[in-house]
Amino acid sequence: MYRDWTYWGKPVPGFGDPSARIVFVGLAPAAHGANRTGRMFTGDRSGDFLFAALHRAGLASQAKSVARDDGLTLTDVFIVATVRCAPPDNRPLPNEIVQCQRFLDREIALLPNRRVLVALGAIAWDATLRHFERGGHALPRPRPKFGHGATLAIANAPRLLGSFHVSQQNTQTGRLTPDMFDRLLAEAKREAGAGCAIVDGG
Repeated sequence: MYRDWTYWGKPVPGFGDPSARIVFVGLAPAAHGANRTGRMFTGDRSGDFLFAALHRAGLASQAKSVARDDGLTLTDVFIVATVRCAPPDNRPLPNEIVQCQRFLDREIALLPNRRVLVALGAIAWDATLRHFERGGHALPRPRPKFGHGATLAIANAPRLLGSFHVSQQNTQTGRLTPDMFDRLLAEAKREAGAGCAIVDGG
């Protein structure tokens, strides 16, 4: 299908608004999505779902993203990934997650206005918890568990929200619906403060 494309085929950096208050932590580049286009969630079905929702919420300039130069801009949102390269079978190995943690930590730290981190899936949730620990924050015991709508508030740290990943496995089976994700986005915007709100989606 994409034989005419020159694949990016390198580690994929995060992208978005450097002044973002909301940071999405994804899983990894999709083999024929970000690994092809060079931008997270760009050119695949997961991105179709995510950007449509961000557009409804007034956080993205358009509802679809197909290439790095397609004109998409994000407002008050930045997107990072737990793993930077497309993993085998779309499931990162533990050592890949460990090796990429320092890049995740640095990228989040470079966003000075971050107020809410949204972890897309359990792997991203765990990586974000490690980010807090590596930053010197003590986590509650027992360790907070991932779930859609799970939330964690730690003193002097951004609020953490959990969401099912926007993968086809979740969106096509109804495990994650547009209405569910719109409600979570509305909560993220409330937590982030008035500066990011345009209109609430859903």
